[in-house]
Amino acid sequence: MTGGAGALEERSYWSDTVSGSANALAADVPAAVSDAQRAPLPQRVDVAVVGGGITGLSAALALARRGISVAVLEAHSIGWGASSRNGGMVLTGLKLDAATLLARYGRELARELFRASVESVDLVEQLVRAERIECQFSRGGHLALASKPGHYAGFERAAELLSREFNHVTRLVPRAALRAELGSDIYHGGMVDEASGGINPAQYVAGLARVAQAAGATLHAGARVQCLERLGPRWRVTTARGTLEAGEILVATSGYTGAVTPALRRRLLPVGSYIIATEPLPEPLARELSPTGRMMYDSRHFLHYFRLTPDRRLLIGGRARFVPETERTVRESAAVLRQGMLAIYPQLRGARVEYAWGGTLDFAFDTMPHAGCIDGYHYALGYAGHGVALATYLGTKIGAAIGTSELGANPFGRLPFRGAPLGLHLGKDWVLPLVAAWYKILDWVD
Repeated sequence: MTGGAGALEERSYWSDTVSGSANALAADVPAAVSDAQRAPLPQRVDVAVVGGGITGLSAALALARRGISVAVLEAHSIGWGASSRNGGMVLTGLKLDAATLLARYGRELARELFRASVESVDLVEQLVRAERIECQFSRGGHLALASKPGHYAGFERAAELLSREFNHVTRLVPRAALRAELGSDIYHGGMVDEASGGINPAQYVAGLARVAQAAGATLHAGARVQCLERLGPRWRVTTARGTLEAGEILVATSGYTGAVTPALRRRLLPVGSYIIATEPLPEPLARELSPTGRMMYDSRHFLHYFRLTPDRRLLIGGRARFVPETERTVRESAAVLRQGMLAIYPQLRGARVEYAWGGTLDFAFDTMPHAGCIDGYHYALGYAGHGVALATYLGTKIGAAIGTSELGANPFGRLPFRGAPLGLHLGKDWVLPLVAAWYKILDWVD
């Protein structure tokens, strides 16, 4: 499968970039678990946050800085899930395109939602700068690539709509000029958005954890929540490490939402996403693949997204399999992704793939993020692949609003949050391949 000698590491490349750091709290770095994470649970807190990813840590930081006692309860290690295992893309926009946003939600709410997506990237940058989080953040923009000629015509319409309705400027790149952006000839043009950025997600999560701890939040790894019980105005939270009481609960479990919160679980589709990373590439080759160093993704439903890492690896991910990651699915998906990589970049045929890993994304059935209250607790999830920026935004907003009158000001809280069609729970493993087949059909007929 690889283009040369050397073992394939079936783990996240990003995790290796935080190993050995005193503040590394991210996934797959067990030696970095801090004393605070091993400390006993507090008996009582104002807010218990379920989930130690970007949403939970951002909320904990905002809460702690308001003087509110907060405990973050994570089933694995802090940042274990998709928060630290994604492609490191900090993107403007939402999964739905501008035309669909306007048609579905009307001009006023659509503009609020899109504006929030741009503000979310600004917020990541502000946090990184203000808190001195060393996470290789850069704001070099993203490039959307047209997989078919008709998709480029869609980009032309989208660029005009984004400018007119959202006051957001993008730049079209016709196929003849695409070589200035991409060392490949398989696409039919592109659209550049300079407002997006890239990041090392594991370092970012580690930095958020450090800052949240410094602000007074307590972080508890290995504290899988087993039961949430309402006791009058408070909650009893039973975890694998003990029990505590909390005045408020925030559920921030995204693609790993489980049976403890059934009302959320039946509203989400957990989708597997897989990534590979090559060996470091010679500088001339890396510059040929990506002359501008942008974040890139194509326009298919069964998409590929790719980028260069700071040490000149080509990282490429996609929905190679829809089912959540296992040792077998990671290995199988790595082979599929390498084929996709060579279809885009045949010049990488001799390059060795050194890393392969997977994670689980959270898709709501309307493919939109959601935040609000259900069954008496708060939640924020459903990022559909835009989680680095939007999880930071929603976590921060909810953390700043819990206990105030500002909770209703969040535009994502005004979206209907419906469950699966016909009341089915589509998170079952046997259904996910059917979903994958449907998206392949859409790519074929689109």
